[in-house]
Amino acid sequence: MNIRIITDSAADVAAAYRDRIRTVPLLVSFGDEEYLDGVTLSRDDFYNKLESGSVMPKTGQATPPAFEEAFSEVESAGDAAIVITVSALLSGTYQSACIAAEDHPNIRVVDSRSVTIGQGILAEYACRRVEDGAGLDELAAELEQKRDEICVMAMLDTLEYLKRGGRISKTAAFAGGMLNIKPVIMIKDGEVVILGKARGSKRANNFLNEQIGLFGLNYDMPVLLGYAGVSDELLQRYAEDSRSLWEGKIDPLECAQIGTAVGTHAGPGTVAVAFFKNHME
Repeated sequence: MNIRIITDSAADVAAAYRDRIRTVPLLVSFGDEEYLDGVTLSRDDFYNKLESGSVMPKTGQATPPAFEEAFSEVESAGDAAIVITVSALLSGTYQSACIAAEDHPNIRVVDSRSVTIGQGILAEYACRRVEDGAGLDELAAELEQKRDEICVMAMLDTLEYLKRGGRISKTAAFAGGMLNIKPVIMIKDGEVVILGKARGSKRANNFLNEQIGLFGLNYDMPVLLGYAGVSDELLQRYAEDSRSLWEGKIDPLECAQIGTAVGTHAGPGTVAVAFFKNHME
């Protein structure tokens, strides 16, 4: 039985694997305008709207009917599927997938406990294991173990979008902007936590690299960089600053544009890294 890999659009995947993975769209709204993420609203269009508009976008979970459509295609083809969703602590999408899967015995749903490129590298690993011949239940169990080895860290370029979303005060955002503060965040146990702050991009890049070094990268597993916004200029600057982490070890170094689920709150200019840890905390 052929095993397909399905994600939701909160996942951001390396270009080499995008055509192997079916994506179920989340909902994105700007005021009264509602879109299907990645279907009726491209990433570039999303960021253009985000930067030019005064209305803060909202993201909504992928719906059970959207998953049902994908699952029916799988069943009609006589195939099976592994579904890798955004963290259940960040979205109701996991529950939507579980509801839709109830009548499909060859569908397995896995909570990635991550988002964006962290979710993406788990989906990439799943593709690799399917190529190796892993079975459906074997793979689902393995992904639930491997998800705890994933580390996602990101450096925000601006506090503006945290302010817009009500996550920090206007005063804190103003002070942070004056001091050129760059927060570094991490996905931990399915939720977003702040690791620290640095003044200026160079120091923030160095801090991010130091944090990555504490965990160590497993170079035998997928590694993916991400950037929020239309331009990847800041990502390329970070890749240069962190060359010692990748040079001679990863070629090519894959990157992906961060989607709406994280881009809404982090804002353009965010740079992120996702990898499997060499050792656990």
